[in-house]
Amino acid sequence: MTELHDLPAHDLIAAYRQRKLSPVEVTQAVLAHIERWEPHIQATYLLRPEAALAQARASEARWLRGEPKGLLDGVPSTIKENIATEGDPTPLGTAAVELVPAAADAPPAARMREAGAVIVAKTTMPDYGMLSSGLSTFHPLSRNPWDVSKGPGGSSAGGGAAAAAGYGPLHIGTDIGGSLRLPASWCGIFSLKPSLGRIPIDPPYTGRAAGPMTRTAADAALMMQVLSLPDARDSMSLPYQDIAWSQFNKGAERLRGLRIGLLLDAGCGLPVEPEVKAAVERAAKLMEAAGATIVPMAPFMTQAMLDGMDHFWRMRSHIDLQALPAARRDKVLPYIRTWADSAAGMSGTEVFTASHQFHLTRVAAVKACSAFDYVISPVAPNVAFQAELPSPTNDPLRPLEHIGFTVPFNMSEQPAASVNCGYTRAGLPIGLQIAGARFDDLGVLQVAHAFELIREPQRAWPQPPAA
Repeated sequence: MTELHDLPAHDLIAAYRQRKLSPVEVTQAVLAHIERWEPHIQATYLLRPEAALAQARASEARWLRGEPKGLLDGVPSTIKENIATEGDPTPLGTAAVELVPAAADAPPAARMREAGAVIVAKTTMPDYGMLSSGLSTFHPLSRNPWDVSKGPGGSSAGGGAAAAAGYGPLHIGTDIGGSLRLPASWCGIFSLKPSLGRIPIDPPYTGRAAGPMTRTAADAALMMQVLSLPDARDSMSLPYQDIAWSQFNKGAERLRGLRIGLLLDAGCGLPVEPEVKAAVERAAKLMEAAGATIVPMAPFMTQAMLDGMDHFWRMRSHIDLQALPAARRDKVLPYIRTWADSAAGMSGTEVFTASHQFHLTRVAAVKACSAFDYVISPVAPNVAFQAELPSPTNDPLRPLEHIGFTVPFNMSEQPAASVNCGYTRAGLPIGLQIAGARFDDLGVLQVAHAFELIREPQRAWPQPPAA
């Protein structure tokens, strides 16, 4: 029998409706499971059991009256700590930020509350979200449930770890270069980085998206019904569309007749590890057997594009850090200070040239993908790495060598999902990225779900170490 903390949101909602389960007993089970896991993976911020149970009791009362508040009423959930929640400080993963209570819920948090979700905790992130790891000067070091010597990825570090460990079924992260998909890949879960503006977020920024982190495409589709509702605070949001998110399940036949590009070389950054390449090739063969046409793709990214984005972000962070008082600036992770300060001598021409790479990346990605219905690739060239390291290279002057497959779809505003497609011999998960045309978020969910139906058997979720 599936443990309560492992039940998907769809099953919980059905059980609440039939009065077979109560939000209180489910929340209690999730909290007990977190208590067993949390000393080992440190995924949460503001874990408040009594507040979660109060929300669960209110939800239980609504279900008993037959008046659920919304689609997610009573479902345990977490929210990444850089998504503001009213009354709570937003440290952005760093000891350098002054802890000021947020005046209001940011749009994703507001939608979850309006839908009745039980917010169990916020989840951790690295300093300013600038690392693909769980290394932070504010939070304890977050670790990967599949192997606690490894990191969960980032910057949605705690969200990835929480989803894999069973801290309830629904989690929200953010992504500006891969920060949803990388931890999803390395923690063996599902995530969707939607088209830019599909989920309103505040503050908005070029390439920045919030999205679901779940164990299945089905639960992500359920979250999209809630998270994609409009919010005027996002000046970059898309016009609201009443998308039929519940139609995510078109079966494995959804793959039949599709022309799918297979990208095995990002064109920049780290080489793809053999086990990662083999897993993605196996996934492609399964899709082909289900009726898709798989076409190898040449890389469209270049090292100059990746380096340009890196250098522009260095200058942005350098300016931000220089604006801090010295005492606060000294609290920022040394790796990030070294990275940002390396931009100090850049000329205006160099900064402009670096910034232009964002547009060149966008144009190249859209052009390369236009010949296909969808594009599949590794999420990352590597699997989860040592938890204590800030990045796979551990080099502040080569910090983004692992995001060549993910970052172009932030800049092109295309939806892209991560879905588990296998494991290394050591048992670490490997993620398959599925990218679609801009605005085709539902199609990406459908293709991801179709792949879930045909992929190799999944391993049991990791369990907390024995006490």
